[in-house]
Amino acid sequence: MHHEHLVFSHANGFPAPVYRQLLAPFAESFTISSVARFGHDPRFPVDRRWNGLRDELLAHVEDNVAADARLWLVGHSLGGYLSLLAGARLGPRVAGIVLLDSPLIAGLGGGMVRWGRRFGFDRYLMPLDQTAQRRTRWPDVAAVQAHFRDKPGFAGWHAAMLRDYARHGTEAADDGGRRLRFDHEVEYRIYRSLPTRTVVAAAQACVAPVAFVAGTRSREVRHIGLRATRRVVGARLAWIEGGHLFPMERPDETAAAIGSMIGGMREAGTRVA
Repeated sequence: MHHEHLVFSHANGFPAPVYRQLLAPFAESFTISSVARFGHDPRFPVDRRWNGLRDELLAHVEDNVAADARLWLVGHSLGGYLSLLAGARLGPRVAGIVLLDSPLIAGLGGGMVRWGRRFGFDRYLMPLDQTAQRRTRWPDVAAVQAHFRDKPGFAGWHAAMLRDYARHGTEAADDGGRRLRFDHEVEYRIYRSLPTRTVVAAAQACVAPVAFVAGTRSREVRHIGLRATRRVVGARLAWIEGGHLFPMERPDETAAAIGSMIGGMREAGTRVA
């Protein structure tokens, strides 16, 4: 009987503890671990192809996952891409990968992102301006919660996820208040260096099966499309009502979808074995 270990990787700007509500249902059957904040450790800098961020995830697996464990990589947005980049390196150690709204950017979409980065147009494709201008300090956790509750992007969030974002997405500041825990300069650099071909190549190199859960109103899925993703995931594709941040809007449904995808991949793997 294999010990099951789920390594969860967060979206850009949202530290892993913000996802407590989403991951809670897995606590009984899995050991769960995460890199708390990608890109903040000077040993693993944000670079052009996200090699440093991938290595940060690989180091986490090396230090935290038993060699005989059945390893599942689950990631939201940035975290999904990093799960693929790491999964390609980890080979047969990985039992399966679940991507939450991390569509593969191939062909025209990839060219647009690369061209946009060169000419500064990527702020239209990605929320770079909001990142640069975002407020970062508040007097207390309640003020953080009130601030984000009124923002359109947070309006549909599950109450527990918003509470955890106010609490775990911020940290104590020197003045006794709260400040965003995810450095917005790091967040900006991650957006600016989004790799495209590298991730598609990693997805194709993964020996583990890959599953995809998409938001019905995800702008990212709409812009990028799912053609390249479908080539990798086949029938392992599910939809959840919501935008790109559907794990924050519907954590319980998202957890059920992840559980279902893992169950299907586990069964297929057992049959092969």
